[in-house]
Formats: sequence, C-alpha cells, structure tokens
Amino acid sequence: PKRVFDALQDPSWVEAMQEELLQFKIQKVWTLVDCPKGVRPIGTKWVLKNKRDEMGIVVRNKARLVAQGHTQKEGIDYDEVFTPVARIEAIRLFLAYASFMGFT
Repeated sequence: PKRVFDALQDPSWVEAMQEELLQFKIQKVWTLVDCPKGVRPIGTKWVLKNKRDEMGIVVRNKARLVAQGHTQKEGIDYDEVFTPVARIEAIRLFLAYASFMGFT
C-alpha cells in the first residue's frame, strides 16, 4: 500500500504493524518521557514492504516503524551509529576478479 490508511484496512498489514510494535516493547527500544518545552518530537514513518518468494508470490507483509532522521541530533536522540564496512581483503578480491574478467 502507498498510504498507512490503506494498510490499516487490511488485517494482514495490521498484524504486521502490531508485530513491529510488540518487538519494540520486548526489546525496550524506547522510553516514554515528557517532551521539553520548545522541542519538537522526532516524527516517525511506517515503511511497508511485501516479502516475496522466488516465484514472486507474496509470502508475508513486513512493516517497519522508522524515525525521520533529518531531525535527529547525535548525543540527544541517539548515542551510537552502525555503519557496515567492507574488509580490505574483500575489496581487493573484488577488484582482482573484476580485472581478471575484463570489467571496466
């Protein structure tokens, strides 16, 4: 669905959204606090995707509630950031293979 309103009309999407919120509760992702004066709370957005099998048939609906990152400030709204980094060996292997195959 393009809009959350449309997703809320379908029981399978409602179940996927409830599952996401349950995971937040189980993993203690956030703590509810009063908003300080003069501060706007960070907005959230539902990201809705269909998981498909190799034949293209929808296996399940996947709902993710994400923070709208453009308003977050490091040290206030979050403490650490994870960035996956490729190992140098993997990069060298990829470049050697590309050179061997004649990719330009």
